[in-house]
Amino acid sequence: MFNPFPVEPAHEVCRTLLSQVQNGEVRIELTGKPSGRSEQGVMLGVLVCKDKNGNTVVLKTNSGISKKLVLSHGVNDDSIYVPPVVEPSLIEEALSKNDAKIHELTNQIESEKKNQNTQTALRLQKEREALTTESLLKVFDLYSFCCADGIKKPLMSICKKLPPTGTGECCAPKLLHYAFTHNLHPVSMCEVFCGTNDSHGRVHGAVYDPCDERCALLLPAMLGIEILYRDKDIIVVNKAGGLLSVPGRGPDKQDCVVTRVKRLFPDCIEQPAVHRLDMETSGLMVLAFTKDAHRELNRQFENGEVEKTYEALLDGVLAKKGIAPEGTMELYFRLDVDNRPHQIWDEQYGKKAVTEWHVRGVERFASKDGTARHVTRIQFVPHTGRTHQLRLASADSHGFGIPIIGDSLYGTVHEGERLYLHATTLSFTHPVTQERMHFFSACPF
Repeated sequence: MFNPFPVEPAHEVCRTLLSQVQNGEVRIELTGKPSGRSEQGVMLGVLVCKDKNGNTVVLKTNSGISKKLVLSHGVNDDSIYVPPVVEPSLIEEALSKNDAKIHELTNQIESEKKNQNTQTALRLQKEREALTTESLLKVFDLYSFCCADGIKKPLMSICKKLPPTGTGECCAPKLLHYAFTHNLHPVSMCEVFCGTNDSHGRVHGAVYDPCDERCALLLPAMLGIEILYRDKDIIVVNKAGGLLSVPGRGPDKQDCVVTRVKRLFPDCIEQPAVHRLDMETSGLMVLAFTKDAHRELNRQFENGEVEKTYEALLDGVLAKKGIAPEGTMELYFRLDVDNRPHQIWDEQYGKKAVTEWHVRGVERFASKDGTARHVTRIQFVPHTGRTHQLRLASADSHGFGIPIIGDSLYGTVHEGERLYLHATTLSFTHPVTQERMHFFSACPF
């Protein structure tokens, strides 16, 4: 995943830390029993922060719980060495109940395989898997992470399903958990590999982003947003469905993409948004950190130089209505002043909305109540940026006359449904470098 914060000056600290390890000023010590992985290298992580008074605070840590960084006697270092999120002794205690039985089953499985008793081996493997899952759940129940908003969230409420072993003990979540717990504001983050023996092919001293396997499960929840790209001028995020793009009216509508971006990057401009997605829509958004970047991106949106595509599930089959599998429509809508924020058809006073569509197929959609129905998966390419443009193109009688599933304004929402509309691609010219940039977000449904 993309490193959410600038690498420098944390990289400078990482280089110094590597030198300290090499000359013995900092030692990497085992915290438990030696194992086959004891000789493996570790990731070293640094998070440079500011406290509430503007003072710089440097956090250091290493990946995993089997090793720790120890400052040698007599060496001065004002940095804070961040410990594991959960004490290793508590993890050992959580694993101890099933540990002996799991080892016993492993030996039995190998014996049955040698004797070619395949069915017995499979049965024992399922038994071992159940015990392993039970042990992992006990371990993961120990983990909670402090997020950027100050709220502590249990690991299993973030991941929803069983995450990989070791989730939560990579450098990035450890550092950010400590920072947010102690009201420190992250400024720069960097991770480097330390060691010569690595099963993943990592190189000593090289810089690596937080891992996709574990960190990508945690960091979006901890930060409040999923960051796909960031530099000094812009940021591209993957907005979650149900989150406002910009603040609304009233204190209950202040939590939004803009608020969360400004919380992480307080030096950005007051109004960084250059476009928005409906609250119920998920997917790609670009925001500007500077006034110049904001002005240039606004110009690109106004001149139609920004390319976007969306994916949606329509609550029915377009072909049954004689609608072509692809085409372009022009519709005219304006605000219904008596029923805000609804838009209504008005060929005389409405604003023109141009939408291109491509049917991707018909599929079965299972509802929470167990019923199933046929729906149409469709790609939308909006050539204008009107309010509720794609929702109206789908639901209004002048368009398809078939709403998007979960549309609370122009359709029906059944229990457990969201608006099945996702911004999948976004392409624009970088406002400073003039490089054409392309982003993709896989459809979550």
